[in-house]
Amino acid sequence: MKLLRYGPKGAEKPGLLDQNGQIRDLSAHVTDIAGAALSAEGLTPLAAIDPQSLPLVPGVPQKDIRLGPCVGGTRKFICIGLNYADHAAETGAAIPAEPIIFNKWITAMCGPDDDVEIPRGSAKTDWEVELGVVIGTGGKYIAEEDALNHVAGYCVINDVSEREYQIERGGTWDKGKGCDTFGPTGPWLVTKDEAGDITKLKMWLDVDAHRYQNGSTATMIFGVPHLVSYVSRFMSLEPGDVISTGTPPGVGLGQKPPVYLKGGEVMRLGIDGLGTQTQRVVKT
Repeated sequence: MKLLRYGPKGAEKPGLLDQNGQIRDLSAHVTDIAGAALSAEGLTPLAAIDPQSLPLVPGVPQKDIRLGPCVGGTRKFICIGLNYADHAAETGAAIPAEPIIFNKWITAMCGPDDDVEIPRGSAKTDWEVELGVVIGTGGKYIAEEDALNHVAGYCVINDVSEREYQIERGGTWDKGKGCDTFGPTGPWLVTKDEAGDITKLKMWLDVDAHRYQNGSTATMIFGVPHLVSYVSRFMSLEPGDVISTGTPPGVGLGQKPPVYLKGGEVMRLGIDGLGTQTQRVVKT
């Protein structure tokens, strides 16, 4: 299934994408794509519904119909740094011995096509296409061999980053990662049965139609089962939590000379089978 949330900001409704690329309303079956609906017990009855029996939402998603973040009720937006060998190489960083964990604040999460806001005073706002993992069943100290049983599905994330705030201003990475709108999420949550082989997904990102990132999850250092298990050692994972798993090379910081967003650009990005995002970059 491709589950989604559509409508105005703060008033999104649950839906799914049918085989014709149209939205079907799920409001009669779930209140949101969140919480218990993300568990295996919650997803099974949704998968049994004939999409044609659901009300059709008129319009074209991501054109006539705004999509919100594909998961609601998220309490933790967890990110993994330097998790692609080729991205670590472009930044001159050593391969980490363990996953690097940082956070985005929940106010960073926005719809896949919402505007991305450059923070006031920013000089080095950057982009990162990433595979997002949505937790469906919570837990802590999760065994790696059981980790995928805790995953509801996958999505596209743009881990927008302010490099000066992240690297040059002292403290942790978080203040350069969690600014408002720095986490476009979606367009849809693709359940595990439809996502394919997540170890071999092509991923890409363009700025103003110039291809900067063109990578694959095949160069991940730590795979999804390891990441879910590892993160659960340090915090309880809950339904709706999101883990953004790192980016391939081609970020603005890695260009020679570096290239950063100034405002007015259009970012477009996607991952095979998981959909695409388009964001206009605006100054605040």
